[in-house]
Amino acid sequence: MHHSLSAGLALAAALLPAGAAFAHGGGLDRHGCHHDRKHGGYHCHRAPDLAAAQISAGTGYAARNNLTDFVTPARNAGAFRNCAAARAAGAAPVRRGQPGYGPHLDRDGDGTGCE
Repeated sequence: MHHSLSAGLALAAALLPAGAAFAHGGGLDRHGCHHDRKHGGYHCHRAPDLAAAQISAGTGYAARNNLTDFVTPARNAGAFRNCAAARAAGAAPVRRGQPGYGPHLDRDGDGTGCE
């Protein structure tokens, strides 16, 4: 009885970290962004337009710390660097005129990127 109980607890303990690996750890800053320790970089889950505006304007935490992985430089300032960044921020698909849109995200030129 005691052996099966400890085996069950060991199994539960082994499965707990695996489930947590798929969940988001939280820890978002006031802009809804955080550092991705596993893959590097800095990305946002809320208000990507605010973070992008701060980076392109040269203000805010990301710009001060040269964390510009989130956006492409000058030509598409304020746009997501790629569709993976847009999806990570929960902004995909992005449409022309919306914060985060850039022509490099719109392969077929229909005005909707990261389809």
